[in-house]
Amino acid sequence: MKFHLSLFVIIGIIFGIKLEGCQCKVVQFIFGDSLSDVGNNKYLSKSLAQASLPWYGIDFGNGLPNGRFSNGRTVADIIGDNMGLPRPPAFLDPSLTEDVILENGVNYASGGGGILNETGSYFIQRFSLYKQIELFQGTQELIRSRVGKDEAEKFFQEARYVVALGSNDFINNYLMPVYSDSWTYNDETFVNYLMGTLREQLKLLHGLGARQLMVFGLGPMGCIPLQRVLSTSGDCQDRTNKLAIRFNQAGSKLIDELQKQLPNSSYRFGDAYDVVNDVISNPNKFGFQNSDSPCCSFGNIRPALTCIPASKLCKDRSKYVFWDEYHPSDRANELIANELIKKFGFMRADQTNPPSPSPAIAPSSNH
Repeated sequence: MKFHLSLFVIIGIIFGIKLEGCQCKVVQFIFGDSLSDVGNNKYLSKSLAQASLPWYGIDFGNGLPNGRFSNGRTVADIIGDNMGLPRPPAFLDPSLTEDVILENGVNYASGGGGILNETGSYFIQRFSLYKQIELFQGTQELIRSRVGKDEAEKFFQEARYVVALGSNDFINNYLMPVYSDSWTYNDETFVNYLMGTLREQLKLLHGLGARQLMVFGLGPMGCIPLQRVLSTSGDCQDRTNKLAIRFNQAGSKLIDELQKQLPNSSYRFGDAYDVVNDVISNPNKFGFQNSDSPCCSFGNIRPALTCIPASKLCKDRSKYVFWDEYHPSDRANELIANELIKKFGFMRADQTNPPSPSPAIAPSSNH
């Protein structure tokens, strides 16, 4: 008997069989829209929501477009870095394997996606939150077949989860008359509709093992450059901002209720509305010079919905709150992330040093 046990141990060492289980790392699974997308839409060839052209990604890695709708990092990137967690690759990344998932987790976020299936339909291709959860279920099957049911359950229960959607449900659905939701609901009933849907989605995630989960709230959507340029005065759209506040109030209440109802859950609602509003209202206080127009713009032709190679870049990207008509700059994302880290007292999952950002000064060219 001792001989057989010794032989099994030797074979295990030779072939790298982990006798004690998978020894899985703590990773992240991220569900979101363009504020968290790290490349899924890049592989959705028919999607109109794209960040695949210069100057996207100019302050990230090699400076080439990587699928992020920013010049640099996302809020989820920065929070994960500070917690010592690996950056999860896009679900559609061709290099994604079971081993990569076990090492880094997965990011399912998709530009144009929403809590509701109908949101962003005019982008043609995008992953709604229900679709992202469906893809996560497929990921679970892969991992179960790789490490076994018990190890997989432990892996998914120890992982961190981020859910960051909602702005498209307003900007690219409810506030646009081409969508039936805009005349089916009023402000109150539409937020209730969103919350009812989100409740079912978060319960579904809990049933799939999500125990440590953070839902991001919405910032002052009415102050993004796209909304400002649609008003005659250039001011923030007050109604749109009030919808964001209403969403955050209802979302915070929902998370409190689920935290009490769902066993072993540690659910949090990350509301950075006030700090983002303060940055936009008082940019100089935070070291910004511009908080009402995009760094990457097509001269006086606005709104140019995406940043393109023919666009002009501002001289110093670290001085702009917004990168394009929709999305914050790397530096603004850093400020938002640090506020959430401070608010929730996030602890590091390990002691490794987080990746450092690249410089945010425009390249020496005509742009």
